[in-house]
Amino acid sequence: MSLKYTKTTADYLQWDEAMNLIRKLAKDGNYKMSLLIALGCFTGLRISDILALRWKQILHVSEFTITEKKTGKQRTLRLNPQLQRHIAECYEQIQPIGTSAPILVSQKGTIFTIQRINVMLKEIKKKYRLHVGNFSCHSLRKTFGRQVYTMSSDSAELALVKLMELFNHSSIAITKRYLGLRQEEILETYDVLSF
Repeated sequence: MSLKYTKTTADYLQWDEAMNLIRKLAKDGNYKMSLLIALGCFTGLRISDILALRWKQILHVSEFTITEKKTGKQRTLRLNPQLQRHIAECYEQIQPIGTSAPILVSQKGTIFTIQRINVMLKEIKKKYRLHVGNFSCHSLRKTFGRQVYTMSSDSAELALVKLMELFNHSSIAITKRYLGLRQEEILETYDVLSF
């Protein structure tokens, strides 16, 4: 957790490391965190929207629609076949009280808080020796964004436009700053100099 009145910026996970983490968590029986990280990385949803999900919204469906808590806007998301299988596997292993139940319920029967999830992510970072600076709930959304951008390197500007729309940013410049691309571009200026 960050100190009171300090500002921290979440860092993204490299895609391969995120996918390995999802698999390792499931293998170790931590299906709730495996599901959380999978949903965050594959959908780019904010943690508040993930915590509001019910099993019936995501189980055995290829698409679902939510109303984002922060913006109040409706958003339709598509789940790829691998993620659909992972959701079904997590459902079988977690064995919730029913499909109307929230997807992330603590042992006490309450929905996890964002603060608790951030603590759990810090523990996961340490246990699995992740190569990421500040690992928090928002890291999952940034991991999604970076992967979309990286996979679209032949059409980077189009990827930025799509991400700007998905993230509801007001400009591409904000999306670039959000993904940490602006700082990278500035630092690359030094790489072109030679001695």
